[in-house]
Amino acid sequence: MKPLIQAHLDMGCTGILAMPNTKPPVAKILEKDELPYLSIEEYLSLIRQAGGDTFSEIIVPLYLTKETTPAMIAEGAKSGLLKACKYYPPHGTTGAGFSAPFATFIENGVFAAMAEHGIVLCIHGEEHDMPAETYFSRQTNAEEEFYRNYMPRLIEKFPTLKVVCEHITTAVAADFVQHCDSSVAASVTPQHLIYTVGHLVQGLKYHLYCMPLVKFEEDRNALQKAVTNPDNTKFFAGTDSAAHTEKATACGCAAGCFTGGVAPQLYAEAFEMAGLKLDTHTGQEAFKRFLCLNGPVFYGLPPAEKTFTLIKKQNEISALHTDEGDIIPLPMGMDSDPSSPTYLPWSLEK
Repeated sequence: MKPLIQAHLDMGCTGILAMPNTKPPVAKILEKDELPYLSIEEYLSLIRQAGGDTFSEIIVPLYLTKETTPAMIAEGAKSGLLKACKYYPPHGTTGAGFSAPFATFIENGVFAAMAEHGIVLCIHGEEHDMPAETYFSRQTNAEEEFYRNYMPRLIEKFPTLKVVCEHITTAVAADFVQHCDSSVAASVTPQHLIYTVGHLVQGLKYHLYCMPLVKFEEDRNALQKAVTNPDNTKFFAGTDSAAHTEKATACGCAAGCFTGGVAPQLYAEAFEMAGLKLDTHTGQEAFKRFLCLNGPVFYGLPPAEKTFTLIKKQNEISALHTDEGDIIPLPMGMDSDPSSPTYLPWSLEK
C-alpha cells in the first residue's frame, strides 16, 4: 500500500476516498463487530500506517452487503467513522460478489437510515442482472438502464439522501445528474473523458478495461461538456486508480485503470481535447473547480490549502514498483510498443 499512497501524494492529493472492495471487503464499522469482514476502523489504520496519515482527509465507505442494517448505519454515524457507503451491483465489478440487489437497500431501511444520519451514498450505477444481448447493445447498456429505472425511484423516495453517481460513462447518466438538485453529484474518471470503446477493442488494450466500460463518442462528448461547463458544480474528479499488479487473470480481466501519479495530467489532457483552453482564466477556473473544489464542497470538506502547478511540458512516465509486482499506469498500458517510453503532454510541479 505504501507506494500506492505515495503515488497519490505525488500528484497533489490531500485526501482520498478509499474504495472498500478489498478482500475481504470493508463491510463493518469496528474491528470487534461480529461479521467476517474487514472494518473501517482496521482499514483506516492500515492506510495511516502506510503513509496515509499525511492526508488531511480519508473517507472509507462502508461496503453495502446483505448483512448491512439500519442499526449499523446509525451506530457508524454516531462513532464518527462512517461518512459514506458504497453500493456495488452484485458481481458487477472486481470484488463485487458480496453485494445485494439495489432494491434491497431501498426496502430494508438502509438508505432511509443513511438519509437520516447524513451519510453519503456512493453508487456504481449499473443494472446487475441483464442478458448479455442488452448488457452492452446498440440500443442500451447496464448503466443507462440503471439511471432510467433505479435512480428516479431512489431520488423520489429519499429526496434528502446525498448521492454521488461514481465514474459515470454515458450521456444518459450525465443528463440525469444535471437535472437533479444539489443532493446528487457525479464523479468522472480520466479514461472516460479521453477514450471510447473503440480504443479498448482496437488491439484489445486491456489496461483500459474498467467497469463501467468506456462507451461511445457521443457519451464521451457529453461527459466532456458536463465537466468543462464554466458553471459546473455537480461533476468532479474520481481518479479510479485501481492498482492491479496483474490485469489479465485466469478468471478474466481485472476491472479498473491505474491513474495514480498522473491523474491531474490526464484530466488536463481531457479538458484540452474538449476544446477548453487551459491558458485562459475561464479554462483554469473550470479545471480547478472540477479537480479541486466541487468534490470537497459536496462532501462538506474544506478545500486544500496547498497547491500544485501543471505545466505544458512533456513528461515521461514509468511503472510503479511494489513488493507484489509492477503496476502499469493507464497511458503506458495504451502504448502499442511497451518497450518505448511513454510521455504525457503535461507535468506536475509542487
